[in-house]
Amino acid sequence: MVGNILSSPTPFTPPTTEEARLSWLRLIRSRRVGPATFQRLLAEHGSAAAALDALPGIARAAGVEDYAPCPQDLALRELEAGLRKGARLLFLGAPDYPAALAALSDPPPVLWARGRASTLAQPGIGLVGARNASSLGARMARKLAEGLGHHGFTIVSGLARGIDAAAHGAALKTGTIAVMAGGVDVLYPAENEMLGASIADQGMLLSEQPMGLQPQARHFPRRNRLIAGLSRAVVVVEAAEGSGSLITARDALDQGREVMAVPGHPMDARAAGANLLIREGARLVRGVEDVIEALEQSLTEPDPAPQAPKRAGPGAAPDTLTLHRMILDRLSASPLPEDQLLRDLDLPAHALAPALLFLELDGRVQRQPGGMLARN
Repeated sequence: MVGNILSSPTPFTPPTTEEARLSWLRLIRSRRVGPATFQRLLAEHGSAAAALDALPGIARAAGVEDYAPCPQDLALRELEAGLRKGARLLFLGAPDYPAALAALSDPPPVLWARGRASTLAQPGIGLVGARNASSLGARMARKLAEGLGHHGFTIVSGLARGIDAAAHGAALKTGTIAVMAGGVDVLYPAENEMLGASIADQGMLLSEQPMGLQPQARHFPRRNRLIAGLSRAVVVVEAAEGSGSLITARDALDQGREVMAVPGHPMDARAAGANLLIREGARLVRGVEDVIEALEQSLTEPDPAPQAPKRAGPGAAPDTLTLHRMILDRLSASPLPEDQLLRDLDLPAHALAPALLFLELDGRVQRQPGGMLARN
């Protein structure tokens, strides 16, 4: 809404009064204000309260009439709901805000947290995978979670059924964070309610979403990005091609994290995504030692020089994750004709169509009338 009007973000300090905290919450809950816009608004206007006052005028300049920021009573109800559930707000820039997330290009300004603050102090490892996990995959997730926990790592996952649940359960004693697609008071899926309650007691539930929000498909990509952001490395244990676990792996690559995967049988569709990651350069994981060794190497090796995406020749499609990044790099909030995207990428339509469909379902690309595409 305001991307072309505001200046680039500059460092800012977290709110220190109840009034300022309420203004932060109102601003990030206001329609069309995401993390990047939030930071630009604060940089431009100096405070959340001033930004709230300016928002209707900025909206009118962008062609949006009758715009109103998040009402104060709505933000107060959210605060009260959080207090009833024993949750607390973490503000970007405050000492208790996760340092790993603060280093992202557009971190959430506000997070809700339920659980032990000490869980955030340990380095995180993301463990993600198939919801319809095999018994062998679940056993591997438990083994990795227990071993990495004993090495001082917090296990980060998304509280989904399957691999996520196995990893969380095995790491309850050593530390685990469940990043929620909805509010931290909404334990989803229902079968993981007891596990979620145990995590709230012994680990931490974390979300950038409002209290009480029921998770929807469009919320999961943002959750996946936070899983990757909280983690020094992301390990994929069983994942089909095009699954949410591969989205998390892509986010980890974009954020400069290590990506690792447990290999699976080539005839098992649940292992196709993990095997694909290994083929494309992810570290193969056979056990805890492989993860520890990879992390130790990443701390001692110099960063490699940036390389252009590999192409097999004119008109040939790159690997899946690279193609997704190339598409997103060329799209913005301003619509672009699909045939122009084809020309820019030098790809045939049949090679681009599956990737576009995946990104649409993922909520990162929006198809508009007239063959136009825009990035969400």
